[in-house]
Amino acid sequence: MILVIPAIDLRQGRCVRLVKGEAGTDKIYSDDPTRMAVIWRGENFKALHVVDLDGAFEGRPINFPALKAIVEAVDIPVEFGGGLRSYETVKQAFEIGIYRAIIGTAAVKDEDLLMKLLQEYGPRRIAVGIDMLDGIVQIKGWQDSSGLSAVELGKKLKERGVARVIYTDISRDGTLKGANTEAMKEFAVETGLRVTASGGVKSYEDLIRLQELEPFGVDSVIVGKALYENKFPCVDLWRQNEKVLDDLGPTRRS
Repeated sequence: MILVIPAIDLRQGRCVRLVKGEAGTDKIYSDDPTRMAVIWRGENFKALHVVDLDGAFEGRPINFPALKAIVEAVDIPVEFGGGLRSYETVKQAFEIGIYRAIIGTAAVKDEDLLMKLLQEYGPRRIAVGIDMLDGIVQIKGWQDSSGLSAVELGKKLKERGVARVIYTDISRDGTLKGANTEAMKEFAVETGLRVTASGGVKSYEDLIRLQELEPFGVDSVIVGKALYENKFPCVDLWRQNEKVLDDLGPTRRS
């Protein structure tokens, strides 16, 4: 079964979602990202996807304190991206305790850094974020075009030893318009990479359609707004239950 990974997007220390990654479209879902992480763990999710939106815009991580608090609060793997464009910032993220670092802009602009990270940490712990708009990969917090097609970049990354890509359709991200399964299937088949799908998931039906892509290499999906806005029937029940709980259970590290 495809792995569902909740997204926690950090902006100014809060948990937010943007529409198509555009600044100024922030919708705040929690002033306490750590509690949000504990809630997701309490609902039995097996991993978390954390993005430093400020870091993506600024070019360096800004929300390391919030990331550290999240990692220390839960006992599941945390993958992290957003502004990781130097060896030092990636190393610091791993020292905080993340399981996997997601490299975006640096994977396009700094091949030497990517190769060094792959050599030191291995392809299981270094993933590349491919953020696609109209077939073209966007970089620097989705503000600039790389000029490369998603498939073209994917093939190059495969040759360099990358094993996993976080594939995001920017035009769908934060919109609840449904996942772009056709593009994701094409990308997975053409590149041979393991793919974590992202962008637009709105319902259980989307998860079923993505599940059908597992034989092609799409084995996980990041879900944000649909979880925060209770688009799955079970989520609404969980929300009602959590209102009366002071302790969300054995979700914290000892």
